[in-house]
Amino acid sequence: KVNNYVIEELINWDDIPNDPIFILTFPQKGMLKPKHYEQMSTALKNNADKKEIATIANEIRLQLNPHPAGQMELNVPKLKDGTKLYGMQHKYKETCLFFPSQSQTCHAYCSFCFRWPQFVGMDEMKFAMQEGEQLVQYLREHPEITDVLFTGGDPMIMKAKIFSKYVNTLIDANLPNLKTIRIGTKALAYWPYKFLTDSDSQEMLEIFKKITSSGLHLAFMAHFNHLNELSTDAVKDAIKEVRNTGAEIRTQSPLLTHINDDAEMWAKMWTKQVQLGCIPYYMFVVRDTGAQHYFGISLVKAYDIFKKAYSSVSGLARTVRGPSMSATPGKVHVLGIANLKDEKVIVLRFLQGRNPDWVQIPFFAKYDENAIWLDDLKPALTDKFFFQDEMDDIKQINPIEDYPES
Repeated sequence: KVNNYVIEELINWDDIPNDPIFILTFPQKGMLKPKHYEQMSTALKNNADKKEIATIANEIRLQLNPHPAGQMELNVPKLKDGTKLYGMQHKYKETCLFFPSQSQTCHAYCSFCFRWPQFVGMDEMKFAMQEGEQLVQYLREHPEITDVLFTGGDPMIMKAKIFSKYVNTLIDANLPNLKTIRIGTKALAYWPYKFLTDSDSQEMLEIFKKITSSGLHLAFMAHFNHLNELSTDAVKDAIKEVRNTGAEIRTQSPLLTHINDDAEMWAKMWTKQVQLGCIPYYMFVVRDTGAQHYFGISLVKAYDIFKKAYSSVSGLARTVRGPSMSATPGKVHVLGIANLKDEKVIVLRFLQGRNPDWVQIPFFAKYDENAIWLDDLKPALTDKFFFQDEMDDIKQINPIEDYPES
């Protein structure tokens, strides 16, 4: 899925197939492993019918780790009456994720998307929820939660009238623990007209103002994957409109081979974001799902790119953290490379953990220039990572349950 803004304003058609925005929005052959490509190619050459094609596609999808980091098994919360809330995730103490059913698409699809199960027609793998009242009930039952993150899909695909119902439910509940509403979105990059000329653009901006005037902080978590997405007049004007509501725009992106694996580009992108009034927030490592083999990058190289980019920007852009892995135990930060007792190691720490006590404790993995994810790493100087036994216990306490039929 793509739109005319991306096609006409962002993609450089004189640089196909190497243009980063083209690779970002148009599926590439290399995204399928050779055996999967041949499996689908053979079916098409043999004129397989739509049902058979769909069956093969779903078989391949199920081999791509559709819900990484224990999202389905460990993150789905329950109300005190035992009701499971399949449109929410609660992994870290202070923050819960909310997936409105009306936000289960985007203005354009990213080829690397780690939430691809939301879009492929396999409802049993989708997070979605319509009831804002259940969200409020869960927040009342969990006073430790201070932040609600609207996500999807992209919540900014919603019409303002729909989004306002969710927002009004939260504001009217007057929850003493709720301090921040976050919106995870790529609308500024893919469709800035959402805040400029769409039929409900002013209504959406008024909702933002209502949030900030209510005393809540509005954190607009903007996904920008490449400097080119910040180049148009439309995105610059849209950023101004959003900031004028009192919202703070924080920016984040994974580090992607073929798209943005270049330190100079990252430094320029962070600097431009600061110039436009945005706050660089995260550089993520590509998750262990989908086409990780195509977009992924080694942790050693990721750290090198981050270090070079970070050292090239002023202090105002050094709010950014990375490279960070959103792994099953938590958000794991690659701090650097060191030598301990004559052994080369990768230094890591938790920025967030399933157990908050894990946060900020450094730990060490054996140096491995091929590792692209936490699961590829082996402990250094010890037999186990310090959190490993407790993480195993958490998995035993939360066995996977059947997803309800749609």
